[in-house]
Amino acid sequence: MNYFRKSIHEMSGYVPGEQPALGTQVIKLNSNENPYPPSPKALKVLQEIDPEILRRYPDPTATNFRIAASEVLGVPRDWIIAGNGSDDLLNLIVRAVGEPGKQVVCPAPTYVLYRTLAEIQEADFLEISYPEDYQLPVDLLIAAQGAVTFVAAPNSPSGTAISVADLERLAKELSGILVIDEAYIDFAEENALELTKKYSNVIVLRTLSKGYSLAGLRLGFGIANPALIAELNKVKDSYNIDAIAYLVAAAAIADREHKTANAEKIKASREKLAVSFKELGFAVWPSQTNFLLVRPPNGDAERLYQTLKQQGILIRYFNQPRLEDKLRITVGTEEQNQILVKTLKEIL
Repeated sequence: MNYFRKSIHEMSGYVPGEQPALGTQVIKLNSNENPYPPSPKALKVLQEIDPEILRRYPDPTATNFRIAASEVLGVPRDWIIAGNGSDDLLNLIVRAVGEPGKQVVCPAPTYVLYRTLAEIQEADFLEISYPEDYQLPVDLLIAAQGAVTFVAAPNSPSGTAISVADLERLAKELSGILVIDEAYIDFAEENALELTKKYSNVIVLRTLSKGYSLAGLRLGFGIANPALIAELNKVKDSYNIDAIAYLVAAAAIADREHKTANAEKIKASREKLAVSFKELGFAVWPSQTNFLLVRPPNGDAERLYQTLKQQGILIRYFNQPRLEDKLRITVGTEEQNQILVKTLKEIL
């Protein structure tokens, strides 16, 4: 007997990257985690947590974090909503808007969770194909007029940049909500934050998982007009951020120097790694993230993925249209990158 909604029973759930147990001897380049430690200031807060905060329910709006983020970003705190990772905020948006007859739209290939969340709400879902150069298909996205349009900027899994001018065209001409998912913005050249001040239908999402080395903390946030934030607050869990998370995150986001220094190291390693892949005959897409999308010389991506896994190196393979001959590889430390390149040379 099936106890669940027909749509849930028939759908495929989101499959995250493989997470080996701590201490496992692998080089983990499959989930776009930052290879460098979090801010020492954030770790100090963690070490000094008052046990009393564990007895009490946390602040339902993560005020400490929103104050810190407000100062860093130059936006009022009531323009900020915190989530249990930015995935939580994606979920809130689709829950608040998505239903049968309402269309969720995104370019593709992109972050597959957008599709999963739309299917959960039984919303109509439309993917508009990126061209081979991953230029945003602005006209087609405008023509679709989704109730929600998701654009990952920079895009994942391609790593490619999205023009702010293109995003502004969408903001002007869409009648629904435009969600600009800036999960990888700390490794990019420009951002779309100013669009939230100009357009009431725009929400920019960010996370501390990538640039701030806090993927395990699960803290993401959105910036938007307070009227849009107020509607999302109606559907969020009462206490969606735990007290430890928002206190540690407040210290981390305030330590911009640490985040920027790590991001610059990753960007420099990214460029060196791209050169190494090209020398090995890989096609490499231009990246403004902490990963590279590459196509092996013979397109045998799945074989390389499995062979590297057997040798203790985890990367990401997507068995789906337009990605089945490609690999997404997180930029690691210099040592990890060198081991990866050396191993690939031996395999090839």
